[in-house]
Amino acid sequence: QVQLAESGGGSVQPGGSLNLSCAPSGSIFDQYITAMGWYRQAPGEQRALVAQITKERTTNYADSVKDRFTISRDFTKNTLYLHMNDLKPEDTAVYYCSAWDVASDHENEGPDYWGQGTQVTVSS
Repeated sequence: QVQLAESGGGSVQPGGSLNLSCAPSGSIFDQYITAMGWYRQAPGEQRALVAQITKERTTNYADSVKDRFTISRDFTKNTLYLHMNDLKPEDTAVYYCSAWDVASDHENEGPDYWGQGTQVTVSS
């Protein structure tokens, strides 16, 4: 069973920066996981993909965060990161770490594993 734990959320003023981290547990993690990603869900809205990174380090971003957010993965530590710059009030949401199993289609299917989420609030 793969478990994901996010950290690094908090409150920041518009224009500020935050860094999120996601650490998986389970020694078999890297063997069975292909892509990893960050989703977010604002109140009253559906959960949506923010950024994704594959084992080949190919990245994919939502248009709303391109040039402001950077996803990265440290394969030696099996840790996923999201560096968020120039944050805006509309970035306020619960951010979820996610992962796709090797048997899943990470381009067309939702993740197989989720973290509990971490709150990001952007407000003056």
